[in-house]
Amino acid sequence: MLLVIDVGNTNLEFGLFEGTKLSGSFRMGTNPETTSDEIGFMLAHFLEFNGLERGDIEDVVIASVVPQIMYSLLNAVKKYIGLVPLVAGETIEVKVPNLYDNPKEVGMDRLVNARAGFEKYGGPLIIIDFGTATTFDAVDKNGAYLGGAIYPGIKISMEALVKQTAKLPRIELVNPGVAIGTNTAASMQAGAVYGYVGAVGNISQQMRTVLGREARVIATGGLSSLFAEFPGVFDVVDKTITIDGLRMIYDDYREGKSKNG
Repeated sequence: MLLVIDVGNTNLEFGLFEGTKLSGSFRMGTNPETTSDEIGFMLAHFLEFNGLERGDIEDVVIASVVPQIMYSLLNAVKKYIGLVPLVAGETIEVKVPNLYDNPKEVGMDRLVNARAGFEKYGGPLIIIDFGTATTFDAVDKNGAYLGGAIYPGIKISMEALVKQTAKLPRIELVNPGVAIGTNTAASMQAGAVYGYVGAVGNISQQMRTVLGREARVIATGGLSSLFAEFPGVFDVVDKTITIDGLRMIYDDYREGKSKNG
């Protein structure tokens, strides 16, 4: 089996693949202070929960945008799985034509998303990943990564609002159902959710003017479901696109090794 790990600013997502089938996944918070043993114990419980032993894992693939946690994560995999992980962009290639001005500036997760998105949905394509930041990535009809936009995530936007105002409270981030709030919490929820939908829709439409009206919009990330009920914002919500992409780049790697003997 293949273990893939997507390291984001908010969460680490672990996925287990048997061939092309995702057989299990879990998330834990990203904390640069987490020790290798803490990660290792979570990994051990994950395998046990899925009825697996560490010898059942053939390879491990990691994509990370948080360098500070990599030392602990790499050592956890080595100690508790007994394998040296493949790291996207370092020891395993992400085979996506990268047309960014400086290709090294693009986060590996964005290229992995582009790889998976094009294989699953074709192009042109706009992939919106709702995380700590919300990223918009453009993929052309040939599968090349063109670039995109980076927008403050809705959670950190609300944290900034609460921090910079004297009386506004922290609230639950849910859709209030109407755009006119009749109390403080509902008013903040309306501003956050409806304002964010407007921003997401506008950025997507502006990108479509470049890519073409036929470009599909794919949403992913933990908060994508918050906006999925709004008609016309996305064509598809696909929460596993990043870990699917890690499996795909591993398949590319295996295929390349096979061809090269």
